[in-house]
Amino acid sequence: AVAPSGPMLIVGMGLLVGIGVSCTTFGVVLPAVGRVASAEKRSMAMGLVSAGGSAGQVLMVPLVQGIRLNAGIATSLFVLAFLMLMVAPLGIVLDRRARTGAPLSEPPLAPLRSVLAQAAQHRGYRLLTLGFFTCGFQLAFIATHLPGYLSLCHMPIGLGATALALIGLFNMIGSWACGWLGGRFRQHYVLGWLYLIRSVTIGAFFLLPKSALTVVVFAAVMGLTWLGTVPLTSGLVAKVFGTRHLGSLFGVCFLSHQIGSFLGAWLGGVVFDLTGSYSLLWQATVASGLVAALLHFPIDDTALRTPALRSEPASA
Repeated sequence: AVAPSGPMLIVGMGLLVGIGVSCTTFGVVLPAVGRVASAEKRSMAMGLVSAGGSAGQVLMVPLVQGIRLNAGIATSLFVLAFLMLMVAPLGIVLDRRARTGAPLSEPPLAPLRSVLAQAAQHRGYRLLTLGFFTCGFQLAFIATHLPGYLSLCHMPIGLGATALALIGLFNMIGSWACGWLGGRFRQHYVLGWLYLIRSVTIGAFFLLPKSALTVVVFAAVMGLTWLGTVPLTSGLVAKVFGTRHLGSLFGVCFLSHQIGSFLGAWLGGVVFDLTGSYSLLWQATVASGLVAALLHFPIDDTALRTPALRSEPASA
């Protein structure tokens, strides 16, 4: 909010906000919830948490836009900072609940490096991580470049913001529904169908004539599939590897997601600067989604016996 130059703005919005997001988003919250929820309700619980993030998107975007229009960008950023400070103590409550929740039934596990090595050798985990890259690529491209694309299509000013708000609204329903489906069907099958539906929707939107109706329908369907991948992916990791190292194992998947997010946002701008069109990126989002669907269907979701913690000599 007080950055005096471009480099300081990059440090604030890029480095510091990036660290803050990494410490507060799904990679931290979902493992904490997954460890205190029962196996039967874990997918649903994670879906509800994901829906809560979408509720914040729906409520905060109009609020901050209104403050920005009336008081400026700096004031809107200070309001966001204040709200983050208000929310911060809830992390302590969540941590306390994790310590006082139902005792874990899992045996002591080996050091993290052994579990990561086992996961790296697991074909399904590698496929899941690659598929999550696609999720980040698709969502970041659409969230970053959809408003500009609609402007190029001569759509009304403000329709892009309306579309993003609708995505957040319908994502609340979609995240909860995907969590519910993940508790009743095999999660990698639900993920495969989700990526397939998302890619077909993106392809249809790209090919169809643009109108307010097609934009609204596109935003609604994308919202239903937007972050439903998160509870399904984290739930599948917990099912296969248990919850003891869920944070680290899902964190690796989420790192892949964020690499995809960076490329989706960055390449969208690069391709547009070079070609004057977003067509190549729309086609890439469709193709990557189809590949992700094919990667998820053959995943083996059988629970593994994680390496037991070896006993050490008393002198150790």
